[in-house]
Amino acid sequence: MMLDVFNVSETLLNHIKMNYPDDIAIVAYYGSYAQGTASKRSDLDFFFIPATSKGYDASIQFLIHDISFDFWPISWERAESMASFNDSKTTIIADCKLLYVRSNEDGERFMKLRDTISSFQEPQHRLTLLEKSETELGSVYIHLYKLNKADDSENITFYRTEAHAVLTKVLQSLALINQTYFTKGFGKNKQQILKFPLKPAHLESYMHTIMHSEVKKDILQACEQLTEDTLELLIDQKEKYSRNPSYPDRLKGFYEEEKGTLDKIITACEQHDYETAFFSAIHAQETIASFLYFAETGHWPCNLTLNADYQDIYKRVGLPELVTHLTAHDLSLLQAEVQSLVSLLDSYLLTKGVEINQFQNIEQFEVFLKEKEGMFFN
Repeated sequence: MMLDVFNVSETLLNHIKMNYPDDIAIVAYYGSYAQGTASKRSDLDFFFIPATSKGYDASIQFLIHDISFDFWPISWERAESMASFNDSKTTIIADCKLLYVRSNEDGERFMKLRDTISSFQEPQHRLTLLEKSETELGSVYIHLYKLNKADDSENITFYRTEAHAVLTKVLQSLALINQTYFTKGFGKNKQQILKFPLKPAHLESYMHTIMHSEVKKDILQACEQLTEDTLELLIDQKEKYSRNPSYPDRLKGFYEEEKGTLDKIITACEQHDYETAFFSAIHAQETIASFLYFAETGHWPCNLTLNADYQDIYKRVGLPELVTHLTAHDLSLLQAEVQSLVSLLDSYLLTKGVEINQFQNIEQFEVFLKEKEGMFFN
């Protein structure tokens, strides 16, 4: 006789109601039974959200009639991460079926997670998901590095393992580019992948090579090309979401904070501290260039490209090149360039309408605080 998995769930729910009535907020299931695609060997994919630390004790893994079950806990924090597309298992929250809800408050909290998922799929959050896609794609490069460093003695298992990591991470990046999530696990989601409106032209061919080829060189080449094509697609989409320049809101408080780093460089130069000057000068120029790019476009430069086009705004403004003046035996020129940068950056931001909180004395600062409080209460 075929096992009725919902009899298993009923047994677990009775156990929870008797032993953990205040400790578990939500019990739900997802996967094949939730989607109506279960087979005779399918388990019921449970999860629960604990309400207390004791609730975690309800976690259990077991077999009945040779079918495996995993009753596993998801914290509210991880559920929120899934709902915010920071965790690839968004479908668990979006598409699960609820079996048990401890209270109305727990139910409302869970439904707000689904509202979050819907919100992230609205046009106003597209750029946010593109940036998450960039982060996901960035994690691919360690696996490409390992594939490139491998020698011919590595067996096919190594290549396929690393290629698997490349493929799954790139596909997750593509899902985010398309402002969606996978509703099925890998191996069962190919139809959804190939229906993505935005995807590399040769995606299906790359996937076939990565999964079927036994030629190491071909696997590596497919991984590299898939990653490169996805990066080009990502950059193209980010450029479409460039906004008009807006300095006052995007650079509010920026100069005040960055001034501390620039002062640190000046002090390092005076003390002939090359190591501090080295790290701080490169960091300062990179940070200022990135913020100017953000002020102009409304999004941050892509860290995955091999060029530094975002530095063009820094150069166009005429700000000094700090990095080229890093000379260990003589830091006087770097010091002069940083002092010039402080003045030029201050003036440039003021011409762009950025308000900089600068005071000559404490009395001026006190007046500012009183005026600020008056504006707040009015």
